[in-house]
Amino acid sequence: MGLRLGDIAPDFTAPSTKGEVKFHAWKEGSWAILFSHPEDFTPVCTTELGRVAKLADEWKKRNVKVIGLSCNTLESHEGWIADINETQSTNVQFPILADADRKVATLYDMLDHQDATNVDKKGMPLTVRSVFIVDPKNVIRLIITYPASTGRNFDEVLRVIDSLQLGDKRKIATPEGWRGVQDDVIVHNSVSNEEAAKLFPGFKIIKPYLRTAKITDA
Repeated sequence: MGLRLGDIAPDFTAPSTKGEVKFHAWKEGSWAILFSHPEDFTPVCTTELGRVAKLADEWKKRNVKVIGLSCNTLESHEGWIADINETQSTNVQFPILADADRKVATLYDMLDHQDATNVDKKGMPLTVRSVFIVDPKNVIRLIITYPASTGRNFDEVLRVIDSLQLGDKRKIATPEGWRGVQDDVIVHNSVSNEEAAKLFPGFKIIKPYLRTAKITDA
């Protein structure tokens, strides 16, 4: 059975561009984003890792550590990072796992079972574009899988982090397109109207199941 939301993220030890990573120890006390890309020196992946690097300050503000993965060697990663920095005008500082033996990719079910062209020179499958958000308790809070042909929007991943962290702090959910605390939130269904009046003064009842509020002290 594959991994599901609410599962404990499997621990692993693997080499990376920043030294050996013991996943749970490396992220201890932090949120983490573990994401795979099909292969080094490829165009879509280059733009993705460039964007992740440019968001470094935003990840840090939210106590988030990011770590990439592909089925390539450390030597390959190091050469490619120079290209990413050059072409994307950035400075990649987060670790990239070298998972040439596919142990981590198999553990997290990241290998491509659909695209027959997404293979290495030996014909072995490469990874799809997986994203796992893992909270400080090592619980998987989000899983996204994109096909190899479609680049991800890491600003959306950042938005999800904001939603999850605010939801953990306050009894709310976030609606479609929520952009941050400037937008209304939805009062969680577990909260009674009496409790909502105390937690969210001035909250609105649109329908019994749809109540909105402003959060000004997030």
